[in-house]
Amino acid sequence: MAVLRVKFTKSKRNKLAQLLWILNWVSVVMGLVLISLGVLLKIEIRKHSEVMASQGTDSVPNMLIAVGAIACGINFLGGKICHDCSDNNRFTRWRLVILPYIICTFFFTFCILVGALMCYTMRGTLEDSLHLGLKQAMSFYKDTDTPGWCFMKKTMDELQFEYRCCGNNGFRDWFEIQWISTRYLDLNSKDVQDHLKSNVDGKYLLDGIPFSCCNLNSPRPCIQHQLANYSAHYNYDYLTEETNHWTTGCKQALLDYYTQIMQSIGLSVLIIWLFEISVLTGVRYLQTAMENVLLQGDPECETEGWLLENNFVEKAQTNFNIINSLHKVDQISTISGMEDHNKDVKTAAYGPDNVPLQTLPTTS
Repeated sequence: MAVLRVKFTKSKRNKLAQLLWILNWVSVVMGLVLISLGVLLKIEIRKHSEVMASQGTDSVPNMLIAVGAIACGINFLGGKICHDCSDNNRFTRWRLVILPYIICTFFFTFCILVGALMCYTMRGTLEDSLHLGLKQAMSFYKDTDTPGWCFMKKTMDELQFEYRCCGNNGFRDWFEIQWISTRYLDLNSKDVQDHLKSNVDGKYLLDGIPFSCCNLNSPRPCIQHQLANYSAHYNYDYLTEETNHWTTGCKQALLDYYTQIMQSIGLSVLIIWLFEISVLTGVRYLQTAMENVLLQGDPECETEGWLLENNFVEKAQTNFNIINSLHKVDQISTISGMEDHNKDVKTAAYGPDNVPLQTLPTTS
């Protein structure tokens, strides 16, 4: 029994074909929107690629761009098919093509759904990429004279100013690296030498932060150095003085920024997926209704259209019967092969007339 049957007159079939022709052209525009969303996400990721590690962050925008390009082509073809389906003679040209087209479009719409879900599951990959990228960027903060990394100080400062963040996970990350270049240290000074010897690997570590971490709205001058020293500053507690510098890590700030973008893009892609599913459903109804017109041979007749020719139970039973029949055929062929083998053995032993063959005399 067919699933979700709908009756169509000739007028309804023509109106459905015209509507689907329009919707397929709208779907072409949707494909361009998918391409635009992919390009937008790629641009946003490239904007901060200097503080990201290569962790497959381009997979989602590349997926959206590819799916959008396929959408333009497949819906352009769908528009041509639906336009021709309003006439029986032109429908016969597409009769062998329309069912493979529907199957391919079904898997294509599934890819759109995968792209939408990837937008929501990209956060973990992006978090790992930002963690490694920011850690590396902070380690090169002091290398303003090193070719290839001399821009990193400017990048980190602009990032911390723009997103009101400090460090990777927080401002204490700056305590663990040397972020002051040795060219600005007096290496002949005993205090500097003692400081280098007292720290790990001879690095000039200190409980300080760059100026870009300072909160510009702070009611007191920014405290950059000796943040962990209570007595170094009057009326100061670095554990509660949150208004003096940014306490949010840049990884979290960028994650929140990208999460908002990806959720918006993911919602847009889901809406496009629902639209594509509705168009595909209409094409399936049109195809089955036109097939029944050809079977009845009367272009003016009333026909039925459906999504599935059989329901899921009947389809499963049919598939089970097919598999069972194939298994029986295999058993019959196996038994037939064994009988032929036994017959050959018997012929070799007794001859074609069931007469025992004479044993050849042995030579001495």
